Amino acid sequence: MHVFDKNINIFHLLSEAISEGIIVVSQDQLIVSINKKAARLFDYSNNELLGRPLSLLIPDKYKNAHKEHVIEYYKHVRKEAMAGGRCVRGQRKSGEEFPLNVRFNPFSIYKKTYVLALVHDLSARKEIEENLIVKGEALDATQNGVVISDALKEDHPIIYVNKAFRKLTGYSESEALNRNCRFLQKDDNDQRGVKIMHKAIRAGKKCRVQVRNYKKDGTLFWNEVSITPIRNREGKITHFIGIQNDLTNRVKAEEEIRHFLNIFDESLNEIYVFDAITLMFSHVNYGAQKNTGYTIREIKRITTKELLADISEKKFRNLIDPIQLNSNKKIQIETEIRRKDGSKYPVEVHLQSSSLGNRKLIVAIVLDISERKNYTQKLEKTVALRTQELKEALVKEKELNNLKTKFLSLVSHEFKTPLSTILTSATLVGKYTTTEQQDIRFKHLKSIKTGVHHLTGILNDFLSIERLEKGKEVYRLNDFSLSKVVNEVIYNANMLLKTGQKINYPLNIEDLTIHQDEKIISLALTNLLHNAIKYSPEETEIDLEIEINEDNIRFHVIDKGIGIPKEDQKHIFNLYFRADNVLLTQGTGIGLNIVKSHVENLGGNISFKSVENKGSKFTIELPLDDNREEY
Repeated sequence: MHVFDKNINIFHLLSEAISEGIIVVSQDQLIVSINKKAARLFDYSNNELLGRPLSLLIPDKYKNAHKEHVIEYYKHVRKEAMAGGRCVRGQRKSGEEFPLNVRFNPFSIYKKTYVLALVHDLSARKEIEENLIVKGEALDATQNGVVISDALKEDHPIIYVNKAFRKLTGYSESEALNRNCRFLQKDDNDQRGVKIMHKAIRAGKKCRVQVRNYKKDGTLFWNEVSITPIRNREGKITHFIGIQNDLTNRVKAEEEIRHFLNIFDESLNEIYVFDAITLMFSHVNYGAQKNTGYTIREIKRITTKELLADISEKKFRNLIDPIQLNSNKKIQIETEIRRKDGSKYPVEVHLQSSSLGNRKLIVAIVLDISERKNYTQKLEKTVALRTQELKEALVKEKELNNLKTKFLSLVSHEFKTPLSTILTSATLVGKYTTTEQQDIRFKHLKSIKTGVHHLTGILNDFLSIERLEKGKEVYRLNDFSLSKVVNEVIYNANMLLKTGQKINYPLNIEDLTIHQDEKIISLALTNLLHNAIKYSPEETEIDLEIEINEDNIRFHVIDKGIGIPKEDQKHIFNLYFRADNVLLTQGTGIGLNIVKSHVENLGGNISFKSVENKGSKFTIELPLDDNREEY
C-alpha cells in the first residue's frame, strides 16, 4: 500500500483521464486506488473505499465464488498478461445489485503484484437487451401476424415475420422472407382494399384495410391489415410494419348475422323489440310495418301503449314483470293491435326478455289471428251458404225436371202433329187420282212438304245446339247487301202470316253493305219474325227497324202480340224454356237460345222489352268491324 502511494499522484492523473472506472486491488484484495468514476458507480466516495476489501463491492451470494476465482487467478497470473472482459454482478452502497463488465490487468511495482480492474456499468445495455428480448418474445407471442418490410430496398421485401404470421398463412419464415407481401393475394389483386393499401404505401401514410388473402394451401381468409411507416431521424421511411388480423370468423359471423337479420326482417309474422323500462320500440321487422301501417321511423317514436288497443300500460307492465325477473320465462297473451289508421285486428303475442349490455329488452312475436277468431263465424256463414246453395240446387233440379218434362211433351207434340199431318195427307193423296181432283191433291202435297220442312227445322235446331255446345260452329264474316238478306227473310216470313197480318219493311237500307256473318243475321231475323207472327193475333202489324252507325248495327222486331209474362222473362233465353202462355202453341223453346249464343259469339248482344197482352220488342246489336277475321 505504501509502495503504491509513492506513485499515487501520477496514477490519479492517469486514472481520472480515462472514461472508464478504475479500481486497483492488492494481492490481499484491498482497494489501493480508485478513480472517481468507479467510486460513483458504486455510490461511494474515494476515501470511503481506499484500504477497504474488494468484497465490499461484491454481493454476498457471489463472495465465495469470487474468493475461489481470485485464488485460481493468481496461480496463473504470470501466464496471462491480461484477462478477457467478464460480466459480473456488483453491489452499490445501498445494497442494490447491478451488472458489470470487468477487465483485469495485472502489474507489479517494487516486487508487489497488483490487479487493475476496468469496470463498466452494463445496466443500460442489459436493460436494452432485455427489452429487445421481451419485445421479440412479445411479437412472437402476439396473436396478430406481424410483418416488417424494408422500405429502402426495391419492391419492399419482407425482412421479418412473427410466429402468428407463419401460423396464419401456413408459410415458413424462409418462404416469406425477401418477398413482397402481395404474394398473399395470389391473383386476386383487383380489390378495393389492395388499391387503398398500395396508395397509402406510395404516399408514406398509415392505413387499415380489409382484403382477401390466401394461405399456402389456397384457403381464402379475410385479413384486416394495418400498415405503419417507420421513419429515421432524418424523416426518411426505412421500414413498413404490417399488423395482420384474421377476420374470417368475424366476416362469417357478420354474414350469418345479416342472414338472420334478413330472416327477421322479411318474416311475415310481426316482430317487435322494445325497451323494458320505457316501452319504446328499438326495432320492428317488415311484417310489423306492413300490418300496422307505420314506417320504422314512425314506430320508433311511439310506445306499446299506442299499439295495444285493449291493455293499459299498467296492466302491460304487470304482465312483463315475470319475464324480466326470469329470462327463461315466456308468456303468451291475446289482445288487439291498433293500426296507424285506427283500425284494429286480433293478435296472439309471445313475449320473452333479452339483454343488450345493461339494457333490458323485450322481444314480442305477434301472430295475426283474425282468421282463427273469425273461424266459427266463417264456418257458420259457410254452412248457411252451402245450405242455400243446396236449396238453390234443388230448385234448379226441380226446374230442370220440369223443363225435361216440358221438353218431352214439346218434342212429342212438335213431332207428332206434323207427322200426323204428313201421314193423313199422304193417305189422301193416293185417293185423289182424277183430273178434277188435282187441286185437292196439290194441297195435301203442300201439307206434306210443309210438315217435312218443319221437322227438318227442328232437327237443324238440335244440331245447331250441339255444334254450339261443342264449339264447332264456324263463323264467316264478309261484305254483303243488307237489303238482299232482309228481302229474303221477309219474303219467307210472309208465307206464314195470319189473316190481316203485315210486316213493315225497314227504311233506307237499299244501298247499305255491311261486314258481318250473313247466315247468322238471316237466322236471327227469321227466328224473331217467325215468333212475332206466331204469337201475334190476326189483323196486327209487325215492325222491322234497323239502326246503323260507324261501329254497330241494331235490328228491332216489334209486335203487338201476347207478350211474355213477367215471371217468365228471366228464363226466356234458357234452352227448351217456353212461357206459360204459349204452351199450347207450336214451338220448341230452342230458337231464342240459339240466336243469343250466335249473337254473343259474334261480339253482340240480344235484349227485349215485353208486356203481357201488349206486345214485345226484341233488339239485336252486332259490331261492324272490317278487321274481324273469320272464326
